[in-house]
Amino acid sequence: MEEEFGFSLEQIKEGSARIYVPKRRTLAKGMLRYRPSRSTVFYNPMMSLNRDLAVAVFQAFQKQVGRDISVCEPLGGCGVRSIRFALEVRGIRNIILNDINPLAAKLSLYNVRGNKVEDLIRTTNLNANLLLQKYSGPKKRFDAIDLDPFGSPAPFLDSTISALKDGGLLAATATDTAPLCGVHPWACIRKYGAVPLRTEYCHELAVRILLGMMAVSAGRRDFGIEVLMTHSTDHYVRSYVRVEFGAKKSNESLSKMGYVLHCFDCFHREIARGFTMLPITTCPECGGKLKIAGPLWADKIVNSEFCSSVLSEAKVDSSQSKVSRQLLEKIVSEGEAPPTYYVIDRMCDKFGLPIPKTEEVIEKLREGGYSVAETHFHPKGLKTNAPALAVKNAVAKTSGVTKTG
Repeated sequence: MEEEFGFSLEQIKEGSARIYVPKRRTLAKGMLRYRPSRSTVFYNPMMSLNRDLAVAVFQAFQKQVGRDISVCEPLGGCGVRSIRFALEVRGIRNIILNDINPLAAKLSLYNVRGNKVEDLIRTTNLNANLLLQKYSGPKKRFDAIDLDPFGSPAPFLDSTISALKDGGLLAATATDTAPLCGVHPWACIRKYGAVPLRTEYCHELAVRILLGMMAVSAGRRDFGIEVLMTHSTDHYVRSYVRVEFGAKKSNESLSKMGYVLHCFDCFHREIARGFTMLPITTCPECGGKLKIAGPLWADKIVNSEFCSSVLSEAKVDSSQSKVSRQLLEKIVSEGEAPPTYYVIDRMCDKFGLPIPKTEEVIEKLREGGYSVAETHFHPKGLKTNAPALAVKNAVAKTSGVTKTG
């Protein structure tokens, strides 16, 4: 078998699937660690949680539409994601599994046959955009497309939306978090058409920038988006949206775009709706200079009802990991919380305060009449409708400091 492919293979189990992937120890020789991007055929073990959640989301979506669905994975690598869909999601009619790498297409076909799902999955070896354009005509489009690139999904979004049915599900991953989180701002501007900021809540900004690009891409084809679920995990951000056809839907979607204004002196932040910005440059709390991120998605990034149904699917699916269920529980709990979040450690570092217990800060804010929710974006993050000064005072009081300056 290894002679057939020209490189060493090993079998791994993920969810209900058993697949062959390039042998990671062999590929790690001469490197500090295994790098999926340098592999002969792409397989990233760190994305298993991403795939766990995708299975639960696709099952919830299939139940919501109430019929068998067609699925496409344009950037399939070794095929593990599509094979898991075929094995673990009930109500799938067919899957197109594609990769431009001929070795990946060959290995994915081998894995499809090994898992006995060739009746559901057809493998192809095409440029992803070309494949999607081939399915952009009436009665050819997919119910759901999972776009999981190495890097940015930006080069594939227009073609992806053209290949989706009205009401279809679009799942998109972005692994280039350095540009999205403001480390390389010009790269973010080039790829996503938005200015990022290196704030403590940069991972939420990354999600909002990704959603904003998805809304704009959909709008070019008179589609709007309904955000179903988003999450930020490890080195990537991930968004699930339903696309809906019509100029009115598109306009409604684009009306939810805006900017985040942030003060690095006092942690004040606010949302400004619309594509055009008034020249607001002064912080209303401390008089400092406001920085601007956007344009980006300024509305909710979670549909609580849909996420609850995803959590229900994860709870009854024995192949789901404990980590995926815990993450979904946090996503559901913060679904109605305000945009952005405060990180207690960052605030303490800025103002020279001892770091208090998170639970005590939450209690103090609730005593003040504010709503508070923990967030999956950061272990020390708090989403609250309290202004920055109130959060600072709560942190100071729970730290034993009576005067905050």
